[in-house]
Amino acid sequence: MQRGPTKLPGAVAGGLILAVVLDTFIQLAWKQAVAPVPDTASVAATARTVLSSPLFYAAMLAFAAQLWNWMRVLARADLSFAQPFTALSYLSVLILSSLLLHERLSIGRLAGVAFILSGVFCISRTPFRTAGPAGVDPGNSPPPRP
Repeated sequence: MQRGPTKLPGAVAGGLILAVVLDTFIQLAWKQAVAPVPDTASVAATARTVLSSPLFYAAMLAFAAQLWNWMRVLARADLSFAQPFTALSYLSVLILSSLLLHERLSIGRLAGVAFILSGVFCISRTPFRTAGPAGVDPGNSPPPRP
């Protein structure tokens, strides 16, 4: 069985951290952008309210940054390794929504996040990049010959 490299490069670690930070910001910004919308608002009224919120535009900018960052991460790491790390934003959103938005933390929510964190820990113990056929790193293989 071929194993890929196990030492996580700084660019991948930094990109994963940035992905969690951006996702956390986006989730909190979305919540705040729609907070003034009444439950009975029409689609048009909802759109007007959200489009008048600066947080909506901040979230859109963060989405663009997240897309750019994610492309850079995936160029350096396997998707099956990198994607589960974004689940760390569940923890950051849980904590910050409790502190900033005064949402209630239940035992079930805390237990769920604990399970997610245990999964992320298990994945962190695996190689970040798997080797392709004959041990060739698919990210560094030469282009095919014509």
